[in-house]
Amino acid sequence: MFRLFANSSKGTLRTAAKSQQVRNLSIHEYMSANLLSEAGIKVPKGSVAASAEEAFQAAKKLGPSDLVIKAQVLAGGRGKGHFDSGLQGGVKVINSAEEARDLAGKMIGHKIFTKQTGAHGKECNKVFIVERKDIRHEYYFAILMDRETQGPVIVASSQGGVDIEGVAAKDPNAIVKLPVDINKGLSLESAQQLADKLGFIGNARDEAADTFLKLYKLFLAKDATQIEINPLVETEDHQVMCVDAKFGFDDNASFRQSDVFSLRDPSQEDPREVQAEKWNLNYIGLDGRIGCLVNGAGLAMSTMDIIKLHGGEPANFLDVGGSASAQQICEAFKIISSDSGVSAALVNIFGGIMRCDIVAQGIIDAVKQLDLKIPLVVRLQGTNVEQGKKLINESGIAIYPCDDLDKAAELVVKLSDNVSSA
Repeated sequence: MFRLFANSSKGTLRTAAKSQQVRNLSIHEYMSANLLSEAGIKVPKGSVAASAEEAFQAAKKLGPSDLVIKAQVLAGGRGKGHFDSGLQGGVKVINSAEEARDLAGKMIGHKIFTKQTGAHGKECNKVFIVERKDIRHEYYFAILMDRETQGPVIVASSQGGVDIEGVAAKDPNAIVKLPVDINKGLSLESAQQLADKLGFIGNARDEAADTFLKLYKLFLAKDATQIEINPLVETEDHQVMCVDAKFGFDDNASFRQSDVFSLRDPSQEDPREVQAEKWNLNYIGLDGRIGCLVNGAGLAMSTMDIIKLHGGEPANFLDVGGSASAQQICEAFKIISSDSGVSAALVNIFGGIMRCDIVAQGIIDAVKQLDLKIPLVVRLQGTNVEQGKKLINESGIAIYPCDDLDKAAELVVKLSDNVSSA
């Protein structure tokens, strides 16, 4: 995807290519195609299948020749990925229903590994079989939220069907950016001018402009944060069509977009993040070895920064919020300890509304219930801090108390290194 700006703090945290928490909900390609079709936007005919036999029947109905079968996983790079079944590539051209059945059997129920899935891969539960179009030209079109202009911006290029960031790096002039006034919307005139800039002519020019208007209307109607069409194509018979689409939606709008959020697929998300959401915890898994439990996003970011300053790598971002219960603290530790790569953990709490004695009780409960063996450094400051320290001291659990954040970070990095080298 083309990036106009550094994403939110959550995006910044992604040192590895992992899916974001629901902050920007993503949906499968076949779901995106359905949304486009419902909005009157042309897409290739397609059918989703959850088994090899369903894929066989879908291919028979669609053609069965000159089709494309696509693994449905929420990760980029499918075409160059590989499956644990031995199959190379998650996007394949097929020319028979039998071929659809064979390839679906090697995709469905198997994990695919791409540049975005990480070492754990993602399981493919469905495939999308679509007709293959004779393409005259491929374009790129996206609507994103731009912090600089504080509103939507259209990003487009006459060079589509390829890595758009690579295009932008080699030839910045190939990228067209069109900020849209959120109060005025996208006008027909602006849409036509954009079509002209991209090189559409004749009837295709009018159809492209109409497609842009419909995409913008859909972007607003569904509270989207992203609509990316790559490629947007003009076919040999001069139809304008969305061949591949990615959507992102803001979960702040979930209360009024129940139809969209019912499309969520938790099986494609980090199970730790799914569990964290159940307990109203803000968690993002990373690739380091030092678990973090902090209250407040700003303090959590600072804690991670100081860990890195001392040569360590955070295993997660975890903000328990300002009013977490002892049970939530315990659940937070369950999530941290479920990561086998964690070799030490740092608790950094500044009690304002949050009470240190409640945090302390949650720590005690977690250590006892989970039989935690990893070194645990705890820094408590603020409301009821003395009561919290007393609870921990009297509990008999083995922790490393530290009042100074810099020293706490230095200590947890050292303890983590000791465990890792043992």
